[in-house]
Amino acid sequence: MNIVKATRNYENWLGRHIPLVPADLRLKHQRMAQAAFLFLRATFYRWAQIWPQVCPDLAKAPKLLAVGDLHVENFGTWRDIEGRLVWGVNDFDEAAELPYTNDLVRLATSAVLAISEGHLGLKPGPACTALLDGYEQCIEAGGRPFVLEEENTWLRQIATGELRDPVHFWAKMDSLPVLRGKVPERARSLIADLMPERGLQFRFVRRTAGLGSLGRQRVVAIADCRGGRIAREAKPLATSAVNWALEFRAKERILYQDILDAAVRDPDPFMRIREGWLVRRLSPHCSRIDLSMLPRGGDELRLLHAMGWETANVHLGRKAARKKLRRHLNSLNGKWLAAAAKHMAKAVLADWRVWKKAGQP
Repeated sequence: MNIVKATRNYENWLGRHIPLVPADLRLKHQRMAQAAFLFLRATFYRWAQIWPQVCPDLAKAPKLLAVGDLHVENFGTWRDIEGRLVWGVNDFDEAAELPYTNDLVRLATSAVLAISEGHLGLKPGPACTALLDGYEQCIEAGGRPFVLEEENTWLRQIATGELRDPVHFWAKMDSLPVLRGKVPERARSLIADLMPERGLQFRFVRRTAGLGSLGRQRVVAIADCRGGRIAREAKPLATSAVNWALEFRAKERILYQDILDAAVRDPDPFMRIREGWLVRRLSPHCSRIDLSMLPRGGDELRLLHAMGWETANVHLGRKAARKKLRRHLNSLNGKWLAAAAKHMAKAVLADWRVWKKAGQP
């Protein structure tokens, strides 16, 4: 099936699992036509269909708990239980049992597309090399999270840029429309449980965010608390699009909590998965970092190296993973990631052109 039919079929499937917001889906379809990088971010379901066909040898690599929908804008920051700023993978909506190569090829493909659109001032070859070097070095080291305190100061400077200033953040939150209609009782209860104290009065607003999850309902509560404002968000989770793409018949589990628990990670104490919902804190420094905030110049390669390292942090969650990964990586030639990213970028561009020509599904 082509991309238009695949999108229609996937959204029908997803709509049987969780409520969807038609207006947000229309916005998603519009943004998919704007640029190939945005299209990639929005269409993991299509990636799950075609990447085993485009990269059949890599699709036979050892399987583990993978991010699935990994790309260069799927990284962000949060505060740990000690109040320290931490950087890492920001979203595990599509977590699934996949060949480890899926995450690396998708991350590299996103970098190649970002480069082609002028978002990164690099060449594809060095970008893929930096990603793979970071991944392999983390595998050898056994993993280590990125805590942005006395170490990783260069990354802290990226993560605390002007666009993440509290004034900008709360101005954006204040512009969100009031949520119309009844707030799902489950979301209301879970948000209340994540508030720092009982009895807070909060208002519910509607937020559209991301691209892969655009179309899913997001419930945001904003409250005044002890001299400042706080925000919590709830969104419903569905099983990974991998299950749609591979036409699994059995009911598959949502693996979000599994991958959080397994990864080499300094966890966010305000992120919880309960009863099919993800609930988390929103704040200036607890959010995704988009391309407009990334550095230009020498730090770009350093950042891609860190992204490769963090990908390995996620993959090292199982004791047997390290040995299997080292063995398989050693069997590949040094240019494999750049070659695979080139092939997948070509496939994504072909789908994007079909989508642009066809218009709305």
